[in-house]
Amino acid sequence: MDQVLTISENILILVVKISTMLLELFGITVLILSAIKCFIQWIRHDLNLRLNLAKGIALSLEFKMGSEVLRTVIVRDWSEFGILGAVILLRGLLTFLIYWEIAHEKEEQA
Repeated sequence: MDQVLTISENILILVVKISTMLLELFGITVLILSAIKCFIQWIRHDLNLRLNLAKGIALSLEFKMGSEVLRTVIVRDWSEFGILGAVILLRGLLTFLIYWEIAHEKEEQA
């Protein structure tokens, strides 16, 4: 029975690590593609540049925050959990501020 639990735990850790890596990759990809798209908009003098960049950053942070939440499944001790909690809190605050900026930018455009 102990062997089954050990194998199950190892499988769970592997799945969480792979999923976390994929979510991080998605976040990085969204951020890079948003930056490239907004650079092209900047060259064309598009007025929606700031709004689109803020949306891309917010979506990227959502993926990155999802990976941090998933990472809490395999945390072993309290110091790791504290660091992870601080990272999640900071990313959540950044996401909130970006959504506030998006709302403010939409008001300015209207």
